[in-house]
Amino acid sequence: MHVKSLLILLLFAFGFEPCAGASPADSLLTALNQALSQRPRYDAQRLSRIAFLRTEYSASHADPEARFRLGLRIYDEYKAYKYDSAFAWCLRINRLAEQSGDAKKVALAKLKLSFILLSSGMFKETFDALAQLKARQLSPADQIDYYFLKARAYSDLGTFDQDDYYRPANYAKSLAYADTARQLCGAASYECLAVEGFIAQKKADLPAGRRFYRAVRRLPGLTPHQLAVSASTLASLYEAHHQEQAAFELLLVAAIADVQSATKETLAIFKVSDYCYRRGDLQNAYRFIREARDEAAFYKARQRQVEISHISSVIEGEKVSIIEQQRQTLRRNSWVLAGLAAFGAVCTLVILAQLRRLQRADKRVLASNEELRAAIGQLNQLNGRLNEANRIKDEYIGYYLNSNSQYIDKLEALKKSLLALLDSKQYTGLQRLLDGVNIKHERTALYKNFDQVFLKLFPNFIPAFNTLFRPEDQVQLTDDQLLTAELRIFALVRLGIDDSERISRILGYSINTIYTYKTRVKNRSMLPNEEFEAQVRVLDAS
Repeated sequence: MHVKSLLILLLFAFGFEPCAGASPADSLLTALNQALSQRPRYDAQRLSRIAFLRTEYSASHADPEARFRLGLRIYDEYKAYKYDSAFAWCLRINRLAEQSGDAKKVALAKLKLSFILLSSGMFKETFDALAQLKARQLSPADQIDYYFLKARAYSDLGTFDQDDYYRPANYAKSLAYADTARQLCGAASYECLAVEGFIAQKKADLPAGRRFYRAVRRLPGLTPHQLAVSASTLASLYEAHHQEQAAFELLLVAAIADVQSATKETLAIFKVSDYCYRRGDLQNAYRFIREARDEAAFYKARQRQVEISHISSVIEGEKVSIIEQQRQTLRRNSWVLAGLAAFGAVCTLVILAQLRRLQRADKRVLASNEELRAAIGQLNQLNGRLNEANRIKDEYIGYYLNSNSQYIDKLEALKKSLLALLDSKQYTGLQRLLDGVNIKHERTALYKNFDQVFLKLFPNFIPAFNTLFRPEDQVQLTDDQLLTAELRIFALVRLGIDDSERISRILGYSINTIYTYKTRVKNRSMLPNEEFEAQVRVLDAS
């Protein structure tokens, strides 16, 4: 961290508040430009932390709990840095949570998914994800985050809509959820103070905002990102009360902290650019709006890109306007320069035409890439199915040879005993020997062997099968039970044996019994009857 930037940040973090008598804006502008010049170093520091965590994650493949914990830390590093990566790790966290069977982990993973969707401006997807969550599924601390996230979602939606009809209702919902989060807060942690700051911001309560900012500054271990968020919150309150200088200085502090913490999902530098433009500082306004636009594009923050596009067009339009005035002056002074300007305009049109052609070509290339990615995805799915089929084939060839070998041994022993009894004419012993052949016992043993081999191939078949039913209709087995008759029928369906007559011959049931079992199970399922068997065939139970 640059020494001058560090001193300024410490000044703000441990006691400075903007006042009418002093304006450190020029020093802060210098510090921000210096921080931007060192941005690659700050990004490298974050990427180094991510690389270390990913190495630990790879090394913890045998410990699901450690992988889930490390996955959360990697997601936290990405969530304010890059949406695509944060989203990918969020999906991985969700898979780990579902595999663990821990309802709290599943709920926490969905909460993280909701957060990252909102950060990218995907409002519909955010609300869809939040609708799948229930507060009671979360820990007390995560319940605060849940209600605060809903408050932020409605607030951002109201701001994004820019519609006086829908905005008040969205803001009202936002405050209601924020108030719920505040009621759940206990100790004065940063998270709870952030809720207080948010409420103060929505109510335009400047004294409450100042109290929030002072309380945040007193927290031990305050991170640059937390400082940035807190400074931005208070800046918006000063702006609402038309104290532009104080708001500008706080936004500069926030922007410096964002750069030094390698935060890309940020609004501060965009607002700083707007302030510079209004102050007539076009050079800094233009540089900062480009930085804001690049960061929003890098992060893929859709709502930020829309917001930035408005001020960006104004600033760039102002820059173009100044250039145009200079051109008009030069044209009045010289016909030659007028001719050159006309020639330049023609060149511009040619370049624009070329650019349009290039854009169309880019679109075709992107479309081809998408088709290629889709084809690769389908190929990967086919390869996965082929690998699974090969694994099933190998396992069942071994099972088949072993079972046949055992039955041949039994038949050979039975044949020897029968020949011996026939040779000695011991017909009574012959009868006892035949009575000792227990077909029911043999079939039970066959079922048990099949169950054991199938569950070895598909250890997660029963949990996966249960996802097709409501909780009250799911299969519940005793500790010593492998598969029920119904499960055994659909285990054969999972193996690709879906002909009822063939299943009846394999299991020794009548074909009516097979139809009865199938119908009974399908009627309990959440799926339409005609789709049930197709879904069973593709269950991920390995």
